[in-house]
Amino acid sequence: MGEKSYDPKMHSAEHILNQTMVRLYGCGRAFSSHVEKKKSKCDYHIPRALSEAEISEIENKVNEVIKQNLSVTEDFVYKSAAAKFLDLSKLPVDAPNTIRVIRIGNYDACACIGPHVKNTSEIGRFKIISTDFTNGMLRIRFKLEN
Repeated sequence: MGEKSYDPKMHSAEHILNQTMVRLYGCGRAFSSHVEKKKSKCDYHIPRALSEAEISEIENKVNEVIKQNLSVTEDFVYKSAAAKFLDLSKLPVDAPNTIRVIRIGNYDACACIGPHVKNTSEIGRFKIISTDFTNGMLRIRFKLEN
């Protein structure tokens, strides 16, 4: 698996969005994502389309987390220990025995190889551009504003 060149701000926002979706809808983290500096998208398995109010709630919750000025830290953890608190199903089969775990305060923890901000205060405002729902898949497109 090649190293991805994610923008640290956008990549950190993606982690917060994923955890927000897990907490609000129990749908798991995005099964597919495309993260770039200008705009990004995440796809979730979810049984129904979301209302405008629900989309606003997601956006507001992500921004609430960003505004908490949470530290973003990295730890190196044995896979066996990480399996107790992380879903490692996306981990490549050839992943080393020790994996990098990114934590955003006490809000999120995720195995990840990409770059991140040091504090959520660096991210900016999270804005959902659009969403669409097709055959059990919700796509959320988003950007960051200063």
